[in-house]
Amino acid sequence: MSDDLEDILKENAKNPKRAKGDAAEVEQHSLRDQIAADKYLASKEATKKGLGVIFKKLVPPGAD
Repeated sequence: MSDDLEDILKENAKNPKRAKGDAAEVEQHSLRDQIAADKYLASKEATKKGLGVIFKKLVPPGAD
């Protein structure tokens, strides 16, 4: 999914921000909003893998 999003960001950077014709007018989201969406999706994907922290109780041998 991140490859697709990277491709979309690259394509959006190439295209103009606003396009206006006889019948319609189109404006894309700003690059800042697109980057924020990319960071949000990346952080959401990272949390699926777990926290990366393991808690264990250490008990030295011979201690009761």
